[in-house]
Amino acid sequence: MKFDGKRFLEEIDAILGTEFGTTLSSAEEKEMYVALTKAVKRLVLADRKAPAEGKRCAYFSAEFLMGRSIFANLLNLGLLDDARKAFASIGQNLNRFEDVEDAALGNGGLGRLAACYLESAATMGIPLDGYGIRYRYGLFKQTFEDGYQHEEGDDWTKWGDPWGMRVERDSVIVEFADRSVKAVPYDAPVFGYRNGVINNLRLWSSEPVQPFDFSAFNEMKGEHTAEENFAATKICDVLYPNDNTMVGKMLRLRQQYFMVSASLQDIVRGEKRKGHDLRELDRYFCFQLNDTHPVLAIPELLRLLQKEGLSFEEAFALCRKCFNFTNHTIMAEALEKWDALALSDLLPDVYAQIVRCQQQLESDGLDPARCFIIRDNVIHMANLAIYVSAKVNGVARIHTDILKTETFADWYAVYPEKFVNITNGITPRRWLLLNNPELAHEIDLRIGEEWHTDLTQFRRLTPFADEMLPAFRALKRRNKERLAAYIKEHEGVELSPDFIFDVQVKRLHEYKRQLLNALSILYFYFGIKDGEIEEFPPTAFLFGAKAAPGYYNAKAVIKFINEIAKLVNSDEEVSDKMKVVFVQNYNVSYAEKIVCAADISEQISLAGMEASGTSNMKFMLNGTVTLGTMDGANVEICEEAGAENEYIFGATVEEVAAVKRFYCPRELTETNPRLKRAVETLVDGTFPDEKGMLKRLHDSLLSDYQPDRYLVLYDFAEYVRVKEELLRDYGTEEFDRKCLFNICAAGKFSADRSVKEYAELIWNL
Repeated sequence: MKFDGKRFLEEIDAILGTEFGTTLSSAEEKEMYVALTKAVKRLVLADRKAPAEGKRCAYFSAEFLMGRSIFANLLNLGLLDDARKAFASIGQNLNRFEDVEDAALGNGGLGRLAACYLESAATMGIPLDGYGIRYRYGLFKQTFEDGYQHEEGDDWTKWGDPWGMRVERDSVIVEFADRSVKAVPYDAPVFGYRNGVINNLRLWSSEPVQPFDFSAFNEMKGEHTAEENFAATKICDVLYPNDNTMVGKMLRLRQQYFMVSASLQDIVRGEKRKGHDLRELDRYFCFQLNDTHPVLAIPELLRLLQKEGLSFEEAFALCRKCFNFTNHTIMAEALEKWDALALSDLLPDVYAQIVRCQQQLESDGLDPARCFIIRDNVIHMANLAIYVSAKVNGVARIHTDILKTETFADWYAVYPEKFVNITNGITPRRWLLLNNPELAHEIDLRIGEEWHTDLTQFRRLTPFADEMLPAFRALKRRNKERLAAYIKEHEGVELSPDFIFDVQVKRLHEYKRQLLNALSILYFYFGIKDGEIEEFPPTAFLFGAKAAPGYYNAKAVIKFINEIAKLVNSDEEVSDKMKVVFVQNYNVSYAEKIVCAADISEQISLAGMEASGTSNMKFMLNGTVTLGTMDGANVEICEEAGAENEYIFGATVEEVAAVKRFYCPRELTETNPRLKRAVETLVDGTFPDEKGMLKRLHDSLLSDYQPDRYLVLYDFAEYVRVKEELLRDYGTEEFDRKCLFNICAAGKFSADRSVKEYAELIWNL
């Protein structure tokens, strides 16, 4: 694409004038951002070609954690450097957009994975389009008040949504038993890396069918209209409303049906317009269900196809060819289930299709004691997905093995051919080219640029490892300096880049064991204070995570870590050895700054619980060693990089079940006085606990019905031992080599590889 900087600036200036009444020299950030984005879209989309004919995949996901689009899109379009130079020519810096939109339309790895897959598919030329919900507010904006998580609405559209385009002509009506709502799509382009491919992300917004009732207003009866409008719009207000109440559960159910019904109505209508025979829908489309949230798409497509004249048998056979299901968890509480009565009240026609699927299952001769969709008036969505889908995949080899042998063993016994593994991946464009350009440049100098779209080329870096060591140390230092400056500005904590940066950033969940990390910090702190630890490498322990608003214990862990931070950071006796920071509102943009500055990547989930993880891959790609368990993709990371280049501890998947049969956590604390002291801070008054949250954490470890469910105390001694070994190794040439060997071995963990495997093994594109 030929770029004319002068004309580009003139286009921006013209947009500023017509839309905001301002100029390049006086525009505010928001105005300039909107104008820049629209100028890029005009430049790129003016020559946009129609999508190639042929089969496409629709990726249905409740989450798309896209993050900031401006820099990633400019990078993929090959315009980033040109845009920087153009802005520099008028005395401005493109970095002025560092604080623009960070679309938090996702909660963690599942949503970020969806975003990576869209970008990688476009880069690989794979016809993949995303379908989801255009939440009015992101997950939530997180702040801390007295150490507690405080949630505020995350109005991500306050900067406007210039990448999104409202497509009114494609609106559809979604029917619930008690009301109808209008679904309006907003399309955002997904650009492949310098290849001219543009796929699409279609997000649906809920609106009232009749936004204003003039006659009711004239009769001064507008309250009813206002209530109906609110009921319609709240469907898309926020990702994952608190479902601790039945009202919250029903809102989630509305969200999920709204998303899949709108998407499928749109696709069916489009196929009819093209004159395609719906009986051959599998020739033109397949559908990837990203976890259980979109599984209602199966009965909805059955309903729509029968409405178009197909028999149930024809529609069912077609759905079995079109649908595929990705499982992201083995946790029973995360495998969605719906009360049959509640679902039938809200979606009677959809419920009727689920019942037909159950009847079909029984007529197929499956053992109802082992394989079922409806049992005891509960609908099991994962079972429905497995039964009807063509393929079912796990997201790391160990995870898929657990699905086959434990979680879905009964289904695997019947349909072994359905189950495949596709290990997750991340896009190297955002997670190296964009967030760590100095490292990317050093790699380019040695092996060229082919790795930008073929990460397996990183194996060619291995002979250059020693040569790269000085440059790697220097650029890691600069990245740490930048992160320290950002944390000082945003968190008010001063960190020295001389400290080791020990990082655990991810969604807050008990199985991810941020609590294990927190207890180890107190263990070290008390050891230093008592003189038992005389030499402790200066270390900054960095956390970043959001806890679901209704997840009590996860929010208690945040409170605990923030109280530890207050204790440690205010103690001048340890200020030269320890700092603790829990960054607020961790999101994609914060992650971009953190992963390139980390020295240690904490991936310490209980073995068997983490499906894959993707933060482990981001850190690895940026030259960080893993301190972790043999869980999720950690297993494959060790295989690729060599276990000797990671720091592994903890019970294995095979050992966990055996341990739980005889495990008594209280005995472990009695034999380890410093650990006991750390645990007792939860109840001994060391930290304020007005709400009783810390006591609840204490009980979960020692006195619940299943104490220490995630083996925090069982793995503690080995965790501390291995962490101490790692801290001693830091700063040596051998440690730096381990970091570089991780980069060299990161090729497998590209989302480019993942989507190609989906296209070949599942989608048949």
